[in-house]
Amino acid sequence: MEGLDLKQLSAMVKVIAEEKNLPEETVLDVIQMAIAAAWRKDNGDKDMNVRAVLNVNTGEANVFVARTVIEDGLAYNPATEIPQSEAKGKELGDIVEEKHKVESFGRVAAQTAKQVVVQRLREAERDAVLSMYEDKIGTIITGMVNRVERNIVRLDVGKATGIMPRSEQIDGEFYTVGSRIKVYLKGFDKDERGGQLLLSRGCAEFVEYLFRQEVPEIENGTVEIRGIAREAGRRTKIAVMSTVPGVDPVGTFVGGRGVRVQAVMNEIGEREKIDIITWSDNASEYIREALSPAEVVKVEIDKKHAKVYVTEDQQSIAIGRQGQNVRLASKLTGYELDIVLAKAPEKKKKANVEDSLLSAIEESSEEPAEA
Repeated sequence: MEGLDLKQLSAMVKVIAEEKNLPEETVLDVIQMAIAAAWRKDNGDKDMNVRAVLNVNTGEANVFVARTVIEDGLAYNPATEIPQSEAKGKELGDIVEEKHKVESFGRVAAQTAKQVVVQRLREAERDAVLSMYEDKIGTIITGMVNRVERNIVRLDVGKATGIMPRSEQIDGEFYTVGSRIKVYLKGFDKDERGGQLLLSRGCAEFVEYLFRQEVPEIENGTVEIRGIAREAGRRTKIAVMSTVPGVDPVGTFVGGRGVRVQAVMNEIGEREKIDIITWSDNASEYIREALSPAEVVKVEIDKKHAKVYVTEDQQSIAIGRQGQNVRLASKLTGYELDIVLAKAPEKKKKANVEDSLLSAIEESSEEPAEA
C-alpha cells in the first residue's frame, strides 16, 4: 500500500495510545478518520459523508459512503443522494451506506491521511489535558509566567498552557517571565492554536474567591457575599450580609486588625481599594451603603433609576475620581444612579441687637399717652 501501511497503523494503535496518554478508542477513531479522508481524496468527492472501519487484528479496512434516499426524477447530487428506485426498497429520507474495501492509496491521499493523524492526535491530546481542568473552573490555581506579550500573558499551568488577555489583567500590574502567580480559571479559550485555559486576575470572581479562602464563616453559612463590583487595580466594592443575629458581616470580612482584608490586598496589590459594605434588601438603604464613604441626604427611586441627594461637600466623594465611586455603586446595586446636589437648609437671620432696640423704642413711642 503506497505511503500508508494499514497493518502497521493497526499495530501502532496501542503504542500511540500509551505514548500520548490517550484511550485506544480515541486513537483508533483518529486513524479511521484519516483512512476516510484518504479514501475520499482518491476515490470520491469532498461532499461525501465517509466513515472508515479498521480491523486492528487483521489490518483490513472498509469505508462506508452514506447517501440520503430522494424521490425519483429529481436532480440530485450523486455524492450525497440516491434515487429511491436505486435504494432497494428504502423509504424517502432513509440513509443508505455503500461499503468499499480499501485496497490502496495514492501518494497524495497517503500524505493527507498522515496530516489528519498528526492534527487529530494533537487535538485529542490537547482535549484530554484540558478535561483534567474541568473541575477546576471557577477556582484559583497557580501558574508560571511563560511569555509576556503586548496584550496577552501566557502561563504554564501544570500540563496545560493558559492565556491571560489584557482585559483579564490587573491594571498597573507587571508580570515577569518565570514568576509564579495566582490566577482564576474562567474556562477554556478556543483559538487558532487550539484550546487553552482562559485565566484572569482582573475579574470580580478572583477577589470573591480570595475572600472565600480567608473567611471560613462563608463556608458554614454565617455570612454571605451578596454582590461584588470591581475595576481591577483601582477599586472593589463588595456587599456582605450575616445570616446570624449579632454577627457583624463587615467586621467578619475585615478580620481582627484588618488581617483578612489585608491578605486579599496583598494578593491584588495595595493600589486597589476595597470597600466592604452591608447588603440590604431595602433599595434606598443599599444605595446609601454602596456610595460609601459618601454621606447621603436622601434617595428617590423610580424603577431602576435613583436620584441620590448629597450636600456640596459630599458631592465629589459620592462621584469619586473619574466617576469611579458612583459607577461601581451603580454596578453593585443594579440601579442607574444620579448624584444630585441637595439644597442647603435656609438659616434664620439673626436679629441685630441695635435693630431690636430701635424697634422697641419705636413701639413705645407710638403708644398713646395716658390721660
